[in-house]
Amino acid sequence: MVYYFLYELLYNHFKDGESYLHQGAQRLQYVTFRTAYATITALLISLLFGGKFIEALRKWNVGQQIREEGPQAHQVKRGTPTMGGVLIVGSVVISTLLWARLTSLYVWTTIIAMLLFAAIGFADDLPENGAPKESWSDR
Repeated sequence: MVYYFLYELLYNHFKDGESYLHQGAQRLQYVTFRTAYATITALLISLLFGGKFIEALRKWNVGQQIREEGPQAHQVKRGTPTMGGVLIVGSVVISTLLWARLTSLYVWTTIIAMLLFAAIGFADDLPENGAPKESWSDR
């Protein structure tokens, strides 16, 4: 999104090469430049929305379930919010959509793979918050 706005539109509009906008937009061609800004964007998204997201998870009672017969040291983890990966995956996907060259098949393959693995993690965490997960020994 940012790549297309700043590079495709501005760079092609100011083709004379003398403009500061042209020289600045030219930096967006470099993968290292976009990677650095995508990393900073993902970090800022997670820092800005992380606290509110964790509070929302606590409010929705999405927490770690610990069995009573477990070790006493594990009882401290009771109620620790799970599904924090949603924040991480969300910030990475938003940052990727903002800074990546979206015409690349590799970008879309990576995004789809990450979302599919996130869905597996979400499905794994989901039973912990509702009914207790059935163990292999219970079958």
